[in-house]
Amino acid sequence: MKTICCFKVSLTLVLLVLFSGSFAQEKPAPKIFHLETRDGNGYTGLVLSSDSVSVHFKAEKLGEITVLRTEVLSLEPLEDKQLKDGKYWFPNPQSTRYFFSPNGYGLKKGEGYYQNIWVLMNSVAIGLTDHVSVGAGMIPLFLFAGAPTPVWVTAKVSIPVVKDKFNLGAGLLAGTAVGEPDTGFGIFYGLATIGSKDRNVTLGGGYGFAVDSENGSPMFNLSGMIRIGPRGYLVTENYLFVSEFSSTLVLSFGGRTIIKGAGLDYGLIVPAISDAGMILIPWLGITIPIGRK
Repeated sequence: MKTICCFKVSLTLVLLVLFSGSFAQEKPAPKIFHLETRDGNGYTGLVLSSDSVSVHFKAEKLGEITVLRTEVLSLEPLEDKQLKDGKYWFPNPQSTRYFFSPNGYGLKKGEGYYQNIWVLMNSVAIGLTDHVSVGAGMIPLFLFAGAPTPVWVTAKVSIPVVKDKFNLGAGLLAGTAVGEPDTGFGIFYGLATIGSKDRNVTLGGGYGFAVDSENGSPMFNLSGMIRIGPRGYLVTENYLFVSEFSSTLVLSFGGRTIIKGAGLDYGLIVPAISDAGMILIPWLGITIPIGRK
């Protein structure tokens, strides 16, 4: 009888242990945040406490810090894809373009960017919806003795076929040189992008036209980018221009470095002109995001 009682007690203890383990809930892992301040510094870590006055934050390298709310530019939870080996991978400030050519990804509604190339070439774009964006650009040559000034407008439609894997796009660039008659120009284009915003290849085709010419010219484009670190990309952008009597190939390769939220592009442009030999043209541009939260 004593043996039976001991067996019942043991069985009861075993069942209690099993059921307590079954109903126990694992404590969720703490959410990792990225805190960016108005002076351009960024921190990755845990929010210890937060109120309307300040944020008490435990940063990975600095430990516990307190930041006034007035100095907080953004405080966002991170997704797994934004963390690689414990490091924060900064968002691409120009994920919809390479050096200049667009890809199949579109700007989000209200987001945009300002791009400057070699000081003189300026352009801006903004998302009207998650799939439609517009933009404009100018090279202010009027500053130099009132020379004709190129200006242009752009429009682009982006169609996500398979999210983060395959996108289609189409658009128009149209412009003129202010101060010079009959200088209208433009290009209609379509493109397909395979890959994510951090690693993709784009094949595009277009048809260029000018008001002072009866014949347009087709062009083809092959571009790509690949992420190589928390702040860096390798970028290539290549064109084939076809005219009635000849074809011109233009190659480019370089990189993009993210500095305090902006993207610094640099590289070399190589026009394949047989008569002139090898020509290397440096490329330098900066892209500043607009409206990104």
